[in-house]
Amino acid sequence: MNLETEQINQLRELGIRLIDQHKAKILIPAKKQEPGFWFGGGNIVQESNGRILICGRYRNAGDSTTGTGAGERGLEFSIFAGESTNAAFSKILSFSKQDLAHSSEIVSIEGGCLLQDVQTNKIELFVSTEKKIAYPKALINFQKPGTGVWTVDLLQGTKAESIDLNSIQTVASSYNGNTLHVKDPVAFNSSNGNTELMYCNHPFSWSSSNTGLARRTENENTFEHLSDSVLARGNSWDVACSRITERLQIPKIGSFADIPDLSLYFYDGAECLRSLDQNPQAAKRPRGYSCEELGGLAWGWDDEFPNIKPISTEFPLFISPHATGCSRYVSSIFLQNEDLLATWQQAQPDGSQPLVTNQLDKSEVHRILSD
Repeated sequence: MNLETEQINQLRELGIRLIDQHKAKILIPAKKQEPGFWFGGGNIVQESNGRILICGRYRNAGDSTTGTGAGERGLEFSIFAGESTNAAFSKILSFSKQDLAHSSEIVSIEGGCLLQDVQTNKIELFVSTEKKIAYPKALINFQKPGTGVWTVDLLQGTKAESIDLNSIQTVASSYNGNTLHVKDPVAFNSSNGNTELMYCNHPFSWSSSNTGLARRTENENTFEHLSDSVLARGNSWDVACSRITERLQIPKIGSFADIPDLSLYFYDGAECLRSLDQNPQAAKRPRGYSCEELGGLAWGWDDEFPNIKPISTEFPLFISPHATGCSRYVSSIFLQNEDLLATWQQAQPDGSQPLVTNQLDKSEVHRILSD
């Protein structure tokens, strides 16, 4: 079964209206308003009492392509809380590299996500870090001095403020050269009680970026690796990078009321992992590269997960009007009042990437998805 063309267009419009580059408001600024500084790479959670949690990591300038001597890079993972979308968000929890070090020294902190048990309000924090460990012996000559290997760790707590560093454990990693680096987790609970954990993986050569999948079945404590690529890289704007950052379940309204459950997937893409030169006589466009990715959309039936189909095939859908055009790490959630809230990293004229936000009223969501 497939969607009608009109339904695909409705999903595209919902995404474009939500990730509105011109209506975006800065929610959490970077440490400095300069290239190489940003905040984001996390997600949004609303607690049963209505409080909204937003997490992400602060990144300061530094070049991982030549080693870590050029700057601090990912230095802090933080959780912010606000009583409503109109209220100020304040930092309630922060983890440094030293805090997150449990099996080895931490070189850098990357993306993470919160996952809440709606019945008990218990919370889990998945966070990716670059640990100071060596490449496999056969690849050791390719490891740049001062770099490590990325893995995903899990921390747990009875609520956000009580996330326990002593609970930390590694739940996703790889020793395969083609998927050596594992980072940027995106976790959600499926209807059958399983926990799905998507993540970005890179080969030892950092020549591509894909979305892998691990699963924790109900009543189990460990994650089983299932796939190295649940969303195939495309042929044009996303030929080098295809990193899912969010799954958003579509409400049963309008054109989607009487069809099986489906979800919209936001993902980051790039033409190359390093910036490409452009012909001055041809049409210029933001092309995306590592740390400056552009945004796209995909969709899939929930009961067929992880069968995911791209919507943005020839061109990205989300491009900042500023600097490199970078627009990435989208997170979105339907709030308790049925409004739709999103955050993402957006390139600014000064080259920094703060966390920005936009919100769609539930009436606008209903209009877009109506018959």
